[in-house]
Parts: sequence; structure tokens; C-alpha cells
Amino acid sequence: MASNRHLGRIVALQTLYEYEFRIQSQDKTTDVDDILSHNLQRYDSAIEDKSFVEALVKGVLAQQTDLDLKIQPIAPDWPIDQIARIDRNILRIGLYELLHKADLIPPKVAINEAVELAKAFGSDNSSKFINGVLGTAYRTLVEDTTNGSDTAV
Repeated sequence: MASNRHLGRIVALQTLYEYEFRIQSQDKTTDVDDILSHNLQRYDSAIEDKSFVEALVKGVLAQQTDLDLKIQPIAPDWPIDQIARIDRNILRIGLYELLHKADLIPPKVAINEAVELAKAFGSDNSSKFINGVLGTAYRTLVEDTTNGSDTAV
């Protein structure tokens, strides 16, 4: 059985995917809270930490523009709107955890979880693509920042 947080990430991914799909389809009734609530109900007994899922969904949505701007130069051959919707949302979740949840989630865990989501829900090449982009993001956006702050003393 999947760990509680792994299942939480699956629900977050489903929520973000459905939300983006409905927004792009110009569904005027789209409400992320309703989508999240519905998705959480399906796993009510399996997910204890629902606040983790909600924080992940709300955090990714709040940072989406910034996350997309950071993803684009790392994957220059793939404009953000041409990346498959599922891969795009997995990248956003992984990058959000790398940049904004590093105090709670080790980088290797964030990347590994994103790769596992890609294996389960993406295409045949998704996991390699996700691993490559998030590995580069870690080296350029996280490690460089950490190393730079150590040398500035």
C-alpha cells in the first residue's frame, strides 16, 4: 500500500490535473476546493493528513506562474504549454516541494516521489523527463543557492 503522503500526492496530482483541465475547457463552475474535497472523500479512510494535500494543492496553485517560469529554461525544448498536462503538474508538484518544502521534504524524496508519479500516470518517457528536469532544477535552483549562501559569509 502507498504511504500516506504518497497517496496524498496522488490526490493532489488528480486535483491539479482536473482543475487545469476544467479551467482550460472554460468550465465556469470550476472550484478547486470542490475538486479537492471530492477527491479527498474517495480516500477518506486512507489519508490521515488531509492538510498536507490541501497545502500542496494550494501552494502549487499560488506559485504556479513562478514554477512555470523556472521550469521553462530547464526544459527549453518543451514550451510549458506543450508539456503533457500530467507531466506539467508532476513537475510543478516536485519543484514546489524542492523550493518551498525543503525543510520538511528532503530533495531526494521530492524528486523520487515525482518520478514515481510519472511512472504511474505519465507516458513511457515521463519518468526520465521528470527526473532530468527536477535533477537539473535541484542542481541549479537549490544547490547553487545553498552553496552561494555558504560562501557569502
